[in-house]
Amino acid sequence: MSKIAISLCGEGRGHATRVGSLVDRLEADHEILIWTSADALDFLRQRFAARHPLVRVEEIPGVVFEYSGGRLDVMKSIAAGLDYQARQLGPLVDRMMWELEAFGADLAITDFEPGLPRAAGRMDIPLVSVDHQHFLLAYDLDALPWNLQWNAWFMSHAVWLYVMEAADTVVSAFFRPPLRRGWEHVVQVGPLLRREIVEAVPRDDGFLLSYLRRHTPFSVIEALADCSRPVRVYGLGHREHVGNVSFHALDERRFVEDLAACHGLVSAAGNQLIGEALHLGKPLLALPERAHSEQLMNSHFLRSMGCGDFRMLEEVDQGHVRSFLEGIPGYQPALAAIAGRLDGSDDVLRVIRHRLSQRQAKHAG
Repeated sequence: MSKIAISLCGEGRGHATRVGSLVDRLEADHEILIWTSADALDFLRQRFAARHPLVRVEEIPGVVFEYSGGRLDVMKSIAAGLDYQARQLGPLVDRMMWELEAFGADLAITDFEPGLPRAAGRMDIPLVSVDHQHFLLAYDLDALPWNLQWNAWFMSHAVWLYVMEAADTVVSAFFRPPLRRGWEHVVQVGPLLRREIVEAVPRDDGFLLSYLRRHTPFSVIEALADCSRPVRVYGLGHREHVGNVSFHALDERRFVEDLAACHGLVSAAGNQLIGEALHLGKPLLALPERAHSEQLMNSHFLRSMGCGDFRMLEEVDQGHVRSFLEGIPGYQPALAAIAGRLDGSDDVLRVIRHRLSQRQAKHAG
């Protein structure tokens, strides 16, 4: 039985959902040690708390996005990242090296976390990078507006600093433009979908589903409340109804059930959730934060695919929501062409098994 160490960014739920899906498929045959922080730590500890004897989830310090006045503060986030690199990353790498040796890791996998790549590299443990962010380096983004292309170039330096060298680089995304020259080695896969998503049977019960981040302005709730359909909101915790809007504590099983049954989705613009919705044939109105370039890029690709539209989180109003609802029939042909075909899990598993077999053959020799 091979031993696999996995690290992931703790910010948001996309990284955690992706890694959770991967671990679901690996844990029967491998012992797994997971390192993460923040939101992902709580998510994965709950998911693998019981009846998962071969999975261990440990807390590490991680980089988080900084907000000011309810909006993403890019400069503060950059400063926090630099402070993390200066003060915490070195001790973290030392700790990981010690724990990797004690664990006896055969393979390391990282989803946009900087400590494990450095620790694994020093210990000659093969590293597989599986994330969404590497699209900034590897994908041809000429179809994006020029300002987003510039942002992608700027952000790509951080991606390179996070994972400077990997035996395999896998990019998980709901979109798949051509690869840039020099990045032909990258493996392109769809979103890594939970079994609950893959096995769900889509239907239309008429309500809208919404997943919103905790800094969402109340004007978004007002826009949803005036759309003439019931709206179920996750991500903001349980609270009193506002018009047709009901608020629900985050429950993974119930959220998947609602995603499969909704008429459409009005949501934050994360790659993972967009991929899950498209796999189930659900049209989306994405709500990217103005300062969150990655969400904006995801939103432009969603629109170009003809599967939905987007409005800025800070600007969306009831007219935009109603316009999205009226336009849903026009999204159905594009959705029908990809629904049920997006799961990239098997492709990632092939990369992992190939790297493990090479490792075993090297040690046998």
